[in-house]
Amino acid sequence: MTDKELVAITIDRYTDLQRIKRENGTQENRELDYQIKVITAKLSSLGVNVEDITLL
Repeated sequence: MTDKELVAITIDRYTDLQRIKRENGTQENRELDYQIKVITAKLSSLGVNVEDITLL
């Protein structure tokens, strides 16, 4: 797997999590929030600025 493929897959996962969070509305989901934090850190380490792709 190339770095570009890894970034693309990770971005796809991040956007999936963002859509789930948006659909949850005001309902708290600590596991979802944690997964978003972890994947945000991974994307940051890969040089991706998540502010540009955040739905919320």
